[in-house]
Amino acid sequence: MPVFRRKSADVVADVADSTSAVEETDLDERTLPATRGYTPPKGRETPKRVATGRRVVAEPTGTRKEMAQRRREAARAERAEATEGMRRGDEKYMLPRDKGPERLLVRDLVDRRRTVGTWFFGGALIVIVGSSAAMPPVVRLGANILWVALAVALIVDAVLIARSIRKRVRAKYPNTTQRMGSLYLYGIMRSITFRRMRIPKPRLKIGDKLPA
Repeated sequence: MPVFRRKSADVVADVADSTSAVEETDLDERTLPATRGYTPPKGRETPKRVATGRRVVAEPTGTRKEMAQRRREAARAERAEATEGMRRGDEKYMLPRDKGPERLLVRDLVDRRRTVGTWFFGGALIVIVGSSAAMPPVVRLGANILWVALAVALIVDAVLIARSIRKRVRAKYPNTTQRMGSLYLYGIMRSITFRRMRIPKPRLKIGDKLPA
């Protein structure tokens, strides 16, 4: 039976044709637009991502414990930034109860004067100690008198603060939509808070004039 052998030139031509076909196919995949349902080879970006230019987000690295630790640290940093922003009086971080020009005016009215409320809790502690049964009757009587004096002084100071708030707010903001009762309560609550603990922190010192 005769055996037919291919010439070496024919074999070389077939290999060249196969290589050219592969290169053309690879070139078509990279340059020609993909049709619907087309899936590129593994390891290549999809045509949609290439067309839109979207950045592929890298997968998170590290163990689950490390990622949780990073999230906690980020949340702690955000809380610290928000607290500092509230102390500075930055409207971006302030609570709704502190926002608005009327509230700023109330804070200035309270912060520029001495208030009985800042001394109330210290006096209340003295009253508690002095009114105990172990104390002599004279000390207990003095503690009770001090308690009544503190209560009366606190009420009078609250009335004066409310009157000042009403006068100043109506003069500067005649068309305000804020309820006056809410502003009164806001100012009184701030007046009984220790000065160093007030948030936002006071921008005026005691005795300073109100900004224009």
